[in-house]
Amino acid sequence: MPLTMNREVFITCAVTGSGGTQDRSPHVPRSPAQIAEAAIDAARAGAAIVHCHVRDPETGAPSRDPALYREVTERIRDASVDVVLNLTAGMGGDLTLGGTDTPLPPAKGTDMTSAAERVSHVLDCRPELCTLDCGTMNFAEADYVMVNTPGMLRDMAARMVASGVRIEIEAFDTGHLWFAKQLVAEGIIPDPVLVQLCMGVPWGAPDDLNTFMAMVNNVPAEWHWSGFALGRNQMPYVAAAALAGGNVRVGLEDNLYLDKGVLATNAQLVERAVTILENMGARVVGPDAVRQRLDLEKRAPA
Repeated sequence: MPLTMNREVFITCAVTGSGGTQDRSPHVPRSPAQIAEAAIDAARAGAAIVHCHVRDPETGAPSRDPALYREVTERIRDASVDVVLNLTAGMGGDLTLGGTDTPLPPAKGTDMTSAAERVSHVLDCRPELCTLDCGTMNFAEADYVMVNTPGMLRDMAARMVASGVRIEIEAFDTGHLWFAKQLVAEGIIPDPVLVQLCMGVPWGAPDDLNTFMAMVNNVPAEWHWSGFALGRNQMPYVAAAALAGGNVRVGLEDNLYLDKGVLATNAQLVERAVTILENMGARVVGPDAVRQRLDLEKRAPA
C-alpha cells in the first residue's frame, strides 16, 4: 500500500510510567515535583501532550494516590508553558497469581479495584485526556496479568466521557482495537477518537513492521492515532509512525537511552524526535493544534 506521511505531527511524551525503571536511571522522575518538571521540560522541547503516571516519592514504586496526581497536575498547570495534560487510568487492574501450583489466592502485587476508584483521580484533576487500556494482557512478568474486562472498560469509559475528559485508547494488540471499535459503535466513546498503538510490549503486539502495519490498517480512517515502540526501537518508530500517517510518542516510560550507553532525559528524547521529524520534512505541531483536532477543552480541576 502507498504511504501517506503525516506532515503535521504531534508528539506525546510519557514521562515516567509505572514500570520498574526507577533505579535504572537517575533521570526517571519520582516525586510530583520531579514528574511535573520533566513534563514541563518536555513541553518546552516540543511535546504537545504529556502523559503522566505518579510514583511513591520515596521508593519510586507506582502509585494511584489521588493527592500525588493532584500535585502533578497543579504544578503543570501553574507553569508558564502550555501543554495538553494526559493522565493514565491504567492502574488498579493488576493481578499477580500465586504461581503454577497455587495460582490462588492472588500474590503480592495484586491491585484490583473498582471502576470508580480507577478513574477517581481523572474526575478530580480533570485533564484534557486520559488513557483507557482496551484489553486484558499477559504483561512481561511470568504470573502478572493486566486485567481490563469488557464490563470494566465500558464502565470506566462511560465515567471518563461523562466527566468531559477525552479518551486516548491504548491498544497493545489487534484485539484491543477490535474492542475499541465496539465501544465507539456502541456510542460509549464519542468522536473524535484517539488511539495509541503500543508496540513491543511483552506480550502484546511485537514491534516488527508487518505487525505495526496490521495495527495501522485496523485503525478507522476517521480516527486520530499515534504510535510508539519500547527500548532501542523508540526512535525508529518516530519515523515509522509519521511515515504511516500517524503521530508519535517518546519518553522515559518506554525507553531510558538516547544512544547506546547514554541515559536520556525526557526533554532530550523529545528533542531527538523533533529532529527526526523535521529532517523528514514534517512540522511538529503544538497543543493548540491538538486541541483543535481532538476537540479538547482546558478546564480547572474539580
